[in-house]
Amino acid sequence: MNCTVDIALPPREAADPVLVREAAAEACGLPVVQVRGARILKRSIDARSKQPLVRLRVEVSTEADLQEPMATPPELPDVRGAKPVIIVGCGPAGLFTALGCIRRGLRPIILERGKDVRARRRDLAAINREHLVDPDSNYCFGEGGAGTYSDGKLYTRSDKRGDVKAVLETFVAFGASPDILIDAHPHIGTNKLPKIITAMREAIEGAGGEVRFGTRMADLLVKDGTVQGVRTAQGHELLAGAVVLATGHSARDIFELLHAKGIAIESKPFAMGVRIEHPQEVIDRIRYHCNVRDPYLPPASYNVVQQVDGRGVYSFCMCPGGIIAPCATAPGEVVTNGWSPSKRNNPFANSGIVVAVDPAANSKDPLAAMRFQQRTEQAAWRAGGQCQSAPAQRMEDFIRKQASKDLPPCSYPPGIVPATLDEVLPHEVTQRLRGGLKAFGEKMRGYRTNEAVLVAVESRTSSPVRIPRDPHTLQHPQVHGLYPCAEGAGYAGGIVSAAMDGLRVAEACTA
Repeated sequence: MNCTVDIALPPREAADPVLVREAAAEACGLPVVQVRGARILKRSIDARSKQPLVRLRVEVSTEADLQEPMATPPELPDVRGAKPVIIVGCGPAGLFTALGCIRRGLRPIILERGKDVRARRRDLAAINREHLVDPDSNYCFGEGGAGTYSDGKLYTRSDKRGDVKAVLETFVAFGASPDILIDAHPHIGTNKLPKIITAMREAIEGAGGEVRFGTRMADLLVKDGTVQGVRTAQGHELLAGAVVLATGHSARDIFELLHAKGIAIESKPFAMGVRIEHPQEVIDRIRYHCNVRDPYLPPASYNVVQQVDGRGVYSFCMCPGGIIAPCATAPGEVVTNGWSPSKRNNPFANSGIVVAVDPAANSKDPLAAMRFQQRTEQAAWRAGGQCQSAPAQRMEDFIRKQASKDLPPCSYPPGIVPATLDEVLPHEVTQRLRGGLKAFGEKMRGYRTNEAVLVAVESRTSSPVRIPRDPHTLQHPQVHGLYPCAEGAGYAGGIVSAAMDGLRVAEACTA
């Protein structure tokens, strides 16, 4: 017989397979000697009470050992000589679109403006150490997209849009830990993702697909309302009856190209604010109600939201044990994001704290929100000393509208400089940030502290532009064969939702 039960154990016991087995057997009403197998299906941390617990959903069997099968890359058909599909962008959407196309007998040709994960590291080092931004190879552009070097969180609320489990199982098949299949908030880690992304690309190439790095799309070829292919920045024309735009939320040149060609795009609300960084021990104290975190508990995270003056103020991409990353995609701008290694063992915790904005609400210009975003990032660059150093202010100083005389240690590699953030961020953002931070300090005692630092600017929470598409065919309503996809088109918000959208687009390409 099989029995599935929910149990709650102290962290130390939850880490011991023998004790988990015993507790699950007891919950099923079975003598432990009759249990042949026990498998954890779900795992989450419950820190609501003074003593945190680990909640587990466990399947128990008296008939089988329930061992997980060994993960191996999927077998893909050979698509050499098959009908081509051009995919612009090699992030999660592009990679999953390619895998989906191969399974359906199509040959994907991925064009990626950036470099492969190994070569890309040198460009990231140049941002961190020399403050040099390569507009084609950075934290946002390159193999694997923004997620490769900015965390790899796999949590999504978009399960109605596709099969979350299938996406997670694909990551496991290419080398991710099976833990992502059971954790409530799965996370791969920036140190692990590059090898997984490389394995995906090698599988695509092994099946006859192509991945061309250093290849930026400069023009979209359209005739009589039907896509013909693309022209690259090198002047080469590639022809195909289907082009997938999986360019991510920061490819401003693509938005400008479409607008210049008269292909409809729309301005979209997004969110803007700061990266806030606390010592991780502060967040551990708040969330786990202790002075020293239990070694069997992961570094604590948080998720907060508050309405202030009619708009949402909320945490975004919270990174326990993480690092703030410089994510500008062009010289003359400063952009922040956050990431964590798989062990989340850095001494700081950072999170975006952002305000919902709709800067194009009274504008007919579809690029108005993008320009608003761009202007704020350029203001941060000027306030940071016209380099990749980021303007920053202690939390309590910001709330009280007073300058910070000095700044605490910070994980942001290019460094931070004291600044008055009211001179960097729009007033509609700063006034709501203050209200939100005050409310978060009430909800989490100890959160409001001058040990925390606000680093500007967090502005790439989502795309400021949406590329319209038919909800059934997923094609642009003006251009047959053009498939806007995932974050850059305004239809996803993270690795998993982008991957799911890529799979949907692959299916649409064969309809």
